[in-house]
Amino acid sequence: MRIVLLGPPGAGKGTQALLITKKYAIPHISTGEILREQVALQSPLGLKVKATLDAGELVTDDLIMAIIKDRLERPDCAKGFLLDGIPRTINQSEMLDVILARAATPLTHVVQITVPQQVIMDRIKSRGVASQGGRSDDSAEVAAHRYQVYLTQTAPLAAFYRDQDCLREVDGVGTVDEVFERVCRVLEGA
Repeated sequence: MRIVLLGPPGAGKGTQALLITKKYAIPHISTGEILREQVALQSPLGLKVKATLDAGELVTDDLIMAIIKDRLERPDCAKGFLLDGIPRTINQSEMLDVILARAATPLTHVVQITVPQQVIMDRIKSRGVASQGGRSDDSAEVAAHRYQVYLTQTAPLAAFYRDQDCLREVDGVGTVDEVFERVCRVLEGA
């Protein structure tokens, strides 16, 4: 399985991605984690990434796609992978298509987790409170900005993948297990 997992920030993509990758024994490639690793290293790149993430903005396409291409070339991706948080724009999606075409490994699934905006805002606020301050991108203001960035830059991917007849939508409201069951039905073609 070569999966792209889509959905707005706070939709539960990270949680579902971990469950999917465990069940299907494929690596979870999260751009958020890759970028946070760079921030933790406090390298010049990490500091630039931190400033971008703290503002709720997206890292440049060329940089993120170079990181993704390198990651997809590792041996653990030979049997499949799950991309979480990438692609975020039509341009990144087109770049990903080129990378995968060169490797003769096209996507097998594009799953979009759909959640109403108010539910997302509530989840992000609770995540910030639960972690006593949360991630630096969990404030209400940054969350609202991230959601707007998602609507303008990432939401159009649904139409892009729908035109390719590979987008499957999953209702992301409910318990983690309920959402996971819906995702598995989609992945298994039910």
